[in-house]
Amino acid sequence: MTRAYMDLCQKVLDEGIEKTDRTGTGTKSIFGYQMRFDLSEGFPLLTTKRVPFSLIKSELLWFIKGDTNIRYLLEHNNHIWDEWAFERYVKSESYKGPDMTDFGRRALKDAEFNTVYQKEKQQFCDRILNDEKFAEQFGDLGNVYGSQWRHWQTKKGETIDQLKDVIEMIKTNPDSRRLIVSAWNPEDVPSMALPPCHTLFQFYVANGKLSCQLYQRSGDIFLGVPFNIASYALLTHLIAHETGLEVGEFVHTLGDAHIYANHYGQVEELLAREPKGKPTLWLNPDKQSVFDFDMTDIQIEHYDPHPAIKAPIAV
Repeated sequence: MTRAYMDLCQKVLDEGIEKTDRTGTGTKSIFGYQMRFDLSEGFPLLTTKRVPFSLIKSELLWFIKGDTNIRYLLEHNNHIWDEWAFERYVKSESYKGPDMTDFGRRALKDAEFNTVYQKEKQQFCDRILNDEKFAEQFGDLGNVYGSQWRHWQTKKGETIDQLKDVIEMIKTNPDSRRLIVSAWNPEDVPSMALPPCHTLFQFYVANGKLSCQLYQRSGDIFLGVPFNIASYALLTHLIAHETGLEVGEFVHTLGDAHIYANHYGQVEELLAREPKGKPTLWLNPDKQSVFDFDMTDIQIEHYDPHPAIKAPIAV
């Protein structure tokens, strides 16, 4: 896994086109790239830097639950979605604190602004955890992944549980070419805090093995893509477990695969490291349904990566 990911990093550094982006950070980008991972050979968790598996678990379980409020994530010390919820809050009429917009940033030195920003964001997260009404109002991110996976809204006012339906189809009609879950709902995109980057995934059953292909419209290669690989590999394992299948391949197809300009140094540091042995995944054999798994039912074993490499997130 690690080598395939490093090949992607090197290709984008060498051949990527410099482009502007929504965040104003700037990127090197290529369009259209595919990686394949044989899940029977080990779990594809990056070893050239530590990737926090607990965050991957809690985020995926959050999606599976159909949840769209960051309160569940914060309860599991997962802060990867904080920025988008906080951004919505500071733009609301209810926010009365210091100016957190670009104008506020320009009015202060970067270090001073970052200190104020982190303090305000921490207070926001504390309120999400301790104030249920506040969490209901400002913790929700709109109809993001969990909503689309489990509660897709139809024109008739009904809902479709795509994830539950696709698992049932794998059990009853495994040769179907319609084993698809889509997170991209054009009607809901404007109301989402962040439109889905991983937009659609499809399952394929052959020779008693379950494979999954993800189409990802936009991939932040340094911070996001290692999470995405591990998350969908874990989802494939969970569904294979419920449906009585072995795991096959995870196929990761990227649209705009990019490295942010403020991550170039971190990518170079990662590429200078040698990959280590692949870890393995343990799932609680007493749990049968995907929807019954909890954090303690999923464990990564034999994971001995290089140290983490910090990098700023582009919002």
